[in-house]
Amino acid sequence: FSNEEMSSKYGYLSGYKPKGITEQTNILRQLIPGIGFADEKLALRPLPENAEGWFAIPKWQSVAPTYGEAVEKVLDLIKKTRDGKFCSYCEGKLGPKNLRQSEKSAKMFEKFANEQKDYDILVIPAQFGILHRGRSVRRALEVMMNSNQFGLGAFAVGIMLLTHPERLQNYNDLYIDCAGDEFSPGADGGFGSAPYFLFSGDGVEFGAHWVGYTDGYYGSASGFVSQ
Repeated sequence: FSNEEMSSKYGYLSGYKPKGITEQTNILRQLIPGIGFADEKLALRPLPENAEGWFAIPKWQSVAPTYGEAVEKVLDLIKKTRDGKFCSYCEGKLGPKNLRQSEKSAKMFEKFANEQKDYDILVIPAQFGILHRGRSVRRALEVMMNSNQFGLGAFAVGIMLLTHPERLQNYNDLYIDCAGDEFSPGADGGFGSAPYFLFSGDGVEFGAHWVGYTDGYYGSASGFVSQ
């Protein structure tokens, strides 16, 4: 899918920089009562190549019984923290017939959960989209395929937006593809789309588009594991 890639000038216009892990976990405990703690000393390790920082991402199982319900709770929190300036085009379409984690993403989060099994909040090295800007989700996943990198889904990216709201504050901020999820618009078994977050007007929007859609405005967020 090398043709599904174009040059892009979009980036982190609003001045986003990764916060320290303690600040992130404190934000999450304010937003999600009872969420627990993280093994914060893990963030003292050197970052893998291409990772921007260490991010605090709860196990979705600590937030809701199903993945879709966990995503819904995160979207509700984004709406609340943005004073209602949020729109979802996937309203009522977050059940298992519409939304699921990719096999690789689910496996990688399971690996982190097993390694950090005594904690509700996982500490994960990640980047917020710029590494894959201008690539379709399908092309980004192809680039990640034989590496220590994996796509992040709507739950993880939504959490990162809650701890780093400055990441999406302007129309010209790079939009974020959630390459770790698979979306079926018609709930018909065809999971050929992926979720995204963007900024439009004065708020954040959440939707899904075809994995082959190529636009310089978008970049896939990803996490990294030790090889």
